[in-house]
Amino acid sequence: MKDPVTVSTGITYDRESIEKWVFTNNNTTCPVTKQSLNIDSSEFFLTPNHTLRRLAQSWCTLNASYGVERFPTPKPPVTKKQVLKLIDDASNSSAHHLVKNLEKLKSIAYGSSANKRCLETTPGVAEFLVRLIVVSESDEDNKHCTYNSVSDEALRILSHLQISDEMVLKKVLKENEGLLVDSLVRIMQKNSYESRANAAGLMKQLVQVAEPTQLVAFSREHFVEVVEMIKDDVSPKATKAALKVLALACPWGRNRIRVVEAGAVPVMIELLLLCNERRNIEMVLAVLDQLSGCAEGRAELLGHAAGLAVVSKKILRVSHFATERGIKILYAISKYSGSPSVVQEMVQLGVVTKLCLVLQVDCEAKTKEKAREILKMHAKAWKNSPCAPAHVFGFD
Repeated sequence: MKDPVTVSTGITYDRESIEKWVFTNNNTTCPVTKQSLNIDSSEFFLTPNHTLRRLAQSWCTLNASYGVERFPTPKPPVTKKQVLKLIDDASNSSAHHLVKNLEKLKSIAYGSSANKRCLETTPGVAEFLVRLIVVSESDEDNKHCTYNSVSDEALRILSHLQISDEMVLKKVLKENEGLLVDSLVRIMQKNSYESRANAAGLMKQLVQVAEPTQLVAFSREHFVEVVEMIKDDVSPKATKAALKVLALACPWGRNRIRVVEAGAVPVMIELLLLCNERRNIEMVLAVLDQLSGCAEGRAELLGHAAGLAVVSKKILRVSHFATERGIKILYAISKYSGSPSVVQEMVQLGVVTKLCLVLQVDCEAKTKEKAREILKMHAKAWKNSPCAPAHVFGFD
């Protein structure tokens, strides 16, 4: 117990442990007494128990000969008032002092879980950091000086804080119009993998709360950088974030075509060929399902040598969700791009056999219905094929 604190029920806990109990595990009662805790802010109910802490330090000193090290006196958690003053000072300072204030803010954020939560719940922190990102990435005069690192540092702090308040995210997106997304795209073009990953993570958060009118404003260039993030395999977390951005943005406006033009389809197929992680496979199939809704997307999928084969392979081998998406992709291709050569390729790749298996196993009813419709569409063509399974003959 290196930082003992007493809660409103009179019980003393280690600060890090009780904060995890309350803020991470979302408990509102005292672990010992089961009484409700007075939780209304991050500074509220934790009273430092200096007596117990000094006793523990004294015990460490007395037992130093046994290899026990005395732990340092913990710094008191930062208050919202201190944070607001630091932001105010930074907002009205020169570039040099801004960097110093930003370093102080970073030190606070990484100092303790209490400090982290204080920054997350203090109004204006996220807005301040976003403003720094937009201004420093938009100011051409600052591209060749140390001030250019401000955006990376601000983004690093923002990513560490993990702002989850939907209203805050909507506010910063609205106040900065398209400038914030443009700034994140410019950061994605940098050499720093950490900054690129952080930018992808923030873009995912913004897309999750964005209005349709904001999503249709995305350009082909925006999607190019998102696809490059996946192609470059920056990090597993960045890949998931980029896939989420594509999946959420595709349904709106002409975004499907823009994503296809950004080169997403071959990248998705290559990822399916190499990936064994269930969640990633599901997200890739979700993106391909969206892209197969446009002619350009279907053409790209059919133009790739492994397109049909890899989609079919994932059916019945990953999850119910993956099977459903795979069948929807095959349905779109069969209905809108089912040329004789494509129909024949399905037989040669074993797609028909896989569809017949879907009808025999435990799948969602709507998934089976889609598979049945595909078989009915091409039953006559497949019936005359020497490679077609006998199951197809029942779909005249």
